[in-house]
Amino acid sequence: MVFILLTLLFLLLNAAPGDPVTATLGGRLPPEEIAQRKEALGLNDPLYVQYFNYMGNALTGDFGNPITDPRSVVQIVLDTAPATIELAIAAMLVAILLGITVGALSGRLRDTPFDVGGRLFGILIYAAPVFWTGLLAQLYFSVELGWLPSQQRAGGFDAPDPITGFYVLDSIITGDMAALGTVLSHLVLPAVTLGLLLGGVFIRLVRVNMLQTLRSDYVEAARARGLREHVVLFRHAFKTALIPIITIMGLQFAMLIGNAVLTEHTFTWPGLAQALVGFIGARDYAAVQGIVTFIALVIVGVSLLIDIFTGLVDPRVRY
Repeated sequence: MVFILLTLLFLLLNAAPGDPVTATLGGRLPPEEIAQRKEALGLNDPLYVQYFNYMGNALTGDFGNPITDPRSVVQIVLDTAPATIELAIAAMLVAILLGITVGALSGRLRDTPFDVGGRLFGILIYAAPVFWTGLLAQLYFSVELGWLPSQQRAGGFDAPDPITGFYVLDSIITGDMAALGTVLSHLVLPAVTLGLLLGGVFIRLVRVNMLQTLRSDYVEAARARGLREHVVLFRHAFKTALIPIITIMGLQFAMLIGNAVLTEHTFTWPGLAQALVGFIGARDYAAVQGIVTFIALVIVGVSLLIDIFTGLVDPRVRY
């Protein structure tokens, strides 16, 4: 999968007219220096030579140096990835909590006003554009009420001492509770905005699975044995209904990363997605290739971990 992605990325970037050096630095440097930089980057080589050089360097983790940034591609990823991963984890927690709560109650209270409202709510939050939801959240909770900050991960002097790059974890490690409060307040709006999108998917999935589980033979057998209803629900039906959530989390994580582009741009969140958009606009191919490759590896890794975990919790798919 990663190999195919790298190949498609290379072809798409090279299909665009012009070259990154001219697009980025053209008009600011003399033609002689432009030509020297193109030669140094191997842009004058045949396309197949560029492809093999690109794949060989990618296999060793060497994506070169961006044209528009003095840092290496690896350093850019190390600087920006923690912000995106922290946002993704928080958004996933919001989605799981919302999806399980509303979906399970809707399944249990089938065809009641709560069920109808829960289904409509799930459809609305899934269909709403994530940037529109983010703008509304900023206008209401930041501008109108002044409850929460609307941009960045923390204020300039409120950020914790950098250790891992994950601000929540760094605040806990250093014991800086003031910084932790600031970081969490900055995290709320973007995490909820992004988490609502996935929450709509989880609501519908949990509801459907809850309905199917409540009609299953082993749940009816549990009721026939005289078990109390809350025992039947939580010990037998609820746990089984949650298993499909685990199996689709890998696919939903990929969608979450895709929507993080709009979320990070809306909230000026200094993560991978925002950096990627900037490098695409500058046609800085080295940075684009490195960031996309890292995102692909993260998605593959998360999917693999979820498959392993699914085999541990679901006897039906154990190998």
